[in-house]
This record gives sequence, C-alpha cells and structure tokens, in this order.
Amino acid sequence: MLYGNYKVPKYIILKEEIIRQIENEELVDDQMIPSERELIAKHGMSRITVRKAIDDLVNEGYLYRIQGKGTFVKGDRGKQNLFSITSCTQDIINLGMVPSRKVLSIDVIPVNAKRAKQLEISKDEMVVRLDRLYFADGEAINRTTTYLPAKYFPGLEKHDFEKNSLYEVLEQEYGVTITRATRTIEAILAEGDTADLLDVPEGMPILLFRAVTYGKIGNRELPIEVFKCCYRTDKFKFYINQVK
Repeated sequence: MLYGNYKVPKYIILKEEIIRQIENEELVDDQMIPSERELIAKHGMSRITVRKAIDDLVNEGYLYRIQGKGTFVKGDRGKQNLFSITSCTQDIINLGMVPSRKVLSIDVIPVNAKRAKQLEISKDEMVVRLDRLYFADGEAINRTTTYLPAKYFPGLEKHDFEKNSLYEVLEQEYGVTITRATRTIEAILAEGDTADLLDVPEGMPILLFRAVTYGKIGNRELPIEVFKCCYRTDKFKFYINQVK
C-alpha cells in the first residue's frame, strides 16, 4: 500500500486491519484473535511481520495475551476510577468478577525514614507490613504491599487477610473512617518476583501506584497507610471521571 510516495510497512497494514475489526465489533471484547499461523496464511506475511503487529497492538492496549492460550481483544471490562478510594477487593467486585487474595507475608518491622515521614510517626516506631497478591476470576492482577503504623492497630498482623478485606478490618475492628488518599502513578517494567507472581514476562510494562491513605482515628485525621501496588496492564484500564 502506498501513501503518496511512501510505502506503508506490512505490519502497519495488519495493525490497521485488526483495529478496524475491533472498532467495527467484528472482533469483540475478550474474543481470541486468529493465531499467528492463521494470520500468516491469510495475509501472506512473514512470522516476524505478524508478530511485530501483534506486539504493537498489545503494547498500545488493543490486545492482551494469556500464556499458553492466545491473544485476545482488550475491552473496557476491567477499568477503575483513579480517584475512587476503595479496596482492591471491592474494585474487583464492582467489575462483576470474583475476588480472591493470597497473603505473601505479614510481619511487624521497624519503619524506615521515608515511611516514617509519610506516616507522620517517629523513626523508632514499628509498622505492620502486609504483602498481598490479588486475583480476579482466578487470574493474578496486582501485587500490593502496605505499611501501617503498628501503634494504631495492635494485633493487626493476627488477622486473616486472605479471608478479610484490610479496609473492612480497619473500619469494623479499629473504628477508622477512610477519608482521602494521595496517589502517584508511573509505568515501570515487570521484573523479578513481581513478574513471576503476576505471571507476566520480565520487561512487560505494568503500572506502579504509590499512595498515602488518610483516615479518622477518634477526632483526628491521620495517615494510616502507605502502599505500593503493581497492576497488570493487559487486564485493567484506569480512567478519570471529570466534572465541570
């Protein structure tokens, strides 16, 4: 195909064709697209060309891969409001999916200087560190590591957070009212045990959230947790709901 005197690369032609099928709903959300072999046979393209087109569409958010199964159309089912303050469990429920959790570790450790400043506690205090893996319909979607001041939540480490939501425990057992949160978000590359736990290849783009959550304890609003959360980008989209 020529645009003026410019010959369009074959992988772009294939990308545009797949995007057209998605936009015309010839391919629908979560539908598996034809295999590489089928695309090679249908379009008369090389494996390298087909793979380049598919890789680009995955990176651009049109498709997602499930290892050992195939490549699928990425829809809007898994999207979350960046401004909402809800637990990961509730976010999954809101999407009509079945949540589950695995506690990777929970312990009480000395706070470091940065977290002490974020939590507005002294540097000689202790924090509860809770490291969890979240699943939606049985698939790992995020890893969240949370730090909470131990002095506000005595015995927190004894709770079963595979069965119970952290925010529900804080509200029901400790009388905390969640009020607000400050968040940052950045794109990073999956690596190490996080890539393994999320079942994604090393080097795949994922989203890293960092946050400080505030809550009312008695009549005072205080920082009650800091956390970092790594989300798979092939399973979830995030949106901002703006009003005038």
